[in-house]
Amino acid sequence: MLRLNSTAHRYCDGVSRRGFIQLGGLAAGGLTLADLLATEAAGGGNNHKSVIMVYLSGGLPHQDTFDPKPAAPAEVRGEFNPIQTVVPGTQFSEMLPQLSLVADKCSIVRSIVGQRDEHSSFQNLTGYSMGQVEREGIPNFGSVVARLQGPVNAVTPPFVDLFPTMKHRPYNSTGAGYLGSAWDQVRADGEDLASMRLRYIEGQQFSARRSLLNQLDGVRRDLDADPVQAMQESYRRAFDVLTSSRLVDAMNVDNEDPATLARYGRGSSTHLGDGAPLWNDQLLIARRLVEAGVRVVTVAYGFWDTHGNNFGHCRKHLPTLDTGLSALISDLYERGLDQDVTLVVWGEFGRTPKINDKAGRDHWAPVQSALFSGGGMPMGQVIGSTDAIAAYAQDRPVHYRDVLATIYSNLGIDSSLFIRDQAERPVRILPEEARPIRELTSST
Repeated sequence: MLRLNSTAHRYCDGVSRRGFIQLGGLAAGGLTLADLLATEAAGGGNNHKSVIMVYLSGGLPHQDTFDPKPAAPAEVRGEFNPIQTVVPGTQFSEMLPQLSLVADKCSIVRSIVGQRDEHSSFQNLTGYSMGQVEREGIPNFGSVVARLQGPVNAVTPPFVDLFPTMKHRPYNSTGAGYLGSAWDQVRADGEDLASMRLRYIEGQQFSARRSLLNQLDGVRRDLDADPVQAMQESYRRAFDVLTSSRLVDAMNVDNEDPATLARYGRGSSTHLGDGAPLWNDQLLIARRLVEAGVRVVTVAYGFWDTHGNNFGHCRKHLPTLDTGLSALISDLYERGLDQDVTLVVWGEFGRTPKINDKAGRDHWAPVQSALFSGGGMPMGQVIGSTDAIAAYAQDRPVHYRDVLATIYSNLGIDSSLFIRDQAERPVRILPEEARPIRELTSST
């Protein structure tokens, strides 16, 4: 690649012969000129399968959202009433009126089981417990997708992580683990976001490369003009591709129609508790990123660890979630993305059936609900059920790893197969028993 400080022989105009030759290996984050020009010609980013995972840090109370129990005792059913959705026979909490209007574009799994009582995103993002991930270096599912499928186009990474840095460290997302850092996510928080602007090329270095390109005019006096002219034009086009960062444009929601911004509701970037903010801009950014060519987008959303004042917290914050998620779901369908983009919304566990003496709900690992939308999946259904107090799966228990197996399947990946680690050793993606949720397969 281009070395700006080469000590090799230089031409009289200051450009070294080695530097001139190595310019032909121009790369940005591993991108070749051919990659860049092919991307520019193709337009990039269309007709690929993607997933948006929204992780609800802290654990959403399933009884107060997607699995209401109006016939349960008062100390279980809580303060909210159920409302009828647009799907006959399906009820959500009264705190989700907008989501109830798009229930035909959702499928709710009320019987997610198998998770441990641990406050972390690890099980959701990897399919394994935090301890096992830390011991064995098990990668984030987005890194697996990046490793197996690579980028859709040369100027957009396959995996973008919108998790902010949260105070409770286990909420924060994991990396590529045994796959190696080459398959880590681009983190849209801090330095990674800044680096997106020049696709991992610092501004000073980038300017120097453009300056070197401009100096080719001098080299042309000593070389055949026609090939140099062609190369000069090619590199000008390459720089145009680099400087028109599709990724950064996707991150800028101010480019959106004001009506779309209003529909999503802005929310706030201020963190709640030690978890994530209720920031609906991130939901809109996620949609913009998959349109730009990103395969996997992960979003950390809200803080739901309601050991006290559960109902006051939910009254204040569920309307923001309701607005943002319903807008995202409608947007995916209206923009024709529903066949190619899978949306999954879930937390690390549910909340206790019985309300505690602080009007809160504590951790409850035995069962939780998850929302699916898009992905070409059958919608408008409820999968599984819980018992009379929403404590345990009563019908059709769905293991949490099956959620990830479904995501992989929608992306065209068989999660029972093996992937090779950095040492080229084969490692199974998920345990063999993990299977896509049959009710969500397109053949159902």
